Amino acid sequence: MTNDKELKNKFARIWPSLNEQTRRIFAANEAIELGRGGVSRVSRLLNISRVTIIKGISEIKTGTIEIGRIRKPGGGRNRIQDSDPNILDKLESIVDSSTRGDPESPLKWTCKSTRNISKELSLKNVHISHTKVAHLLSEMEYSLQGNKKTKEGLNHKDRNKQFLFINNKIKLFMKKTLPVISVDTKKKEIMGNYQNKGQQWLKKKSPKEVNVHDFPDPTLDRAFPYGIYDLANNTGFVNVGTDHDTSEFAVASIKGWWLAEGKILYKNAKELLITADGGGSNGYRLRLWKLKLQDLAQFTGLTIHVCHFPPGTSKWNKIEHRLFSFISSNWRGEPLVDYETIVNLISNTKTTKGLTVKCRLDRRKYPIGKKVSDEIFKTIKLKKNKFHGEWNYSIFPK
Repeated sequence: MTNDKELKNKFARIWPSLNEQTRRIFAANEAIELGRGGVSRVSRLLNISRVTIIKGISEIKTGTIEIGRIRKPGGGRNRIQDSDPNILDKLESIVDSSTRGDPESPLKWTCKSTRNISKELSLKNVHISHTKVAHLLSEMEYSLQGNKKTKEGLNHKDRNKQFLFINNKIKLFMKKTLPVISVDTKKKEIMGNYQNKGQQWLKKKSPKEVNVHDFPDPTLDRAFPYGIYDLANNTGFVNVGTDHDTSEFAVASIKGWWLAEGKILYKNAKELLITADGGGSNGYRLRLWKLKLQDLAQFTGLTIHVCHFPPGTSKWNKIEHRLFSFISSNWRGEPLVDYETIVNLISNTKTTKGLTVKCRLDRRKYPIGKKVSDEIFKTIKLKKNKFHGEWNYSIFPK
């Protein structure tokens, strides 16, 4: 389908050479070719009324195109810009009030709909309809837009150096066929018949009925999916907790992966590399995380190397776009009514590039608020790397 920019360029080439009547017929013909929604689209791009286009369509379909009087130059209603040369400045000062206009404008804290903008203009003795406001905004190259997630907070000065450090570490381990896993907790899910974003194919007019209100019942169960993604084998392991997302739960999930898959895939491995976010239950500041990794190192005999991504860069963690994104896609539009549903949907997540996922339910209790004293923390056999030791460290079996 032709995009708006291409249509605008097409109209711009021919529009000045047409008169009132041929413009109407031309616009009507374009609307017919565009099909459904064509009238509104042409009206928006050419700043011509829908009534005029519909009249032209009727003339084309009935073959009653009038060959007659064309209004003399200057006929018709004057443009609002001619009667009020400052109209565009007034309009922009309202729409962009946060940076250019009056900070006390009521619209600073009000939805900037065309109707509200029209009302605000009337307070400045400018009386135009909300549809004309929309046409003027289009001329000024404004459009309806949502928010775009791009800002990650303040960048650390060694952000890119840490990325390079992690990348080199991963390459070294994979070259030696040593296990490399990316870990994180997926968004907490509320159990119940609530709307789950996304769509799925169903019979017409038979959507799955869910609760009208999305206010979660505090008495309902929660699910905490902790994921482990094996970079070399493109496999995922998800431990769905039912209690709390703690460091103890995070390490228990990694231990579950090692027992179920890791020790089978990497029989002779003596080392394990974990890449994790800087916060959450596997945050680099958490003593309990490191203490439980010491227990895991002791249990497996592995030297565990950990590399954390800098603060505010969690989306670069491989697990986000190689595992969690596909899980979300697989269960879109499906109410997560119980744990069985979640486990089955996660377990059946697959991709054309070979991703497979195992999932298990973990009903063990992981109480919050556990503290690690200085004395206990000193018993951890931990060695910090020379480069940002708070992010990069190794824990050895005792």
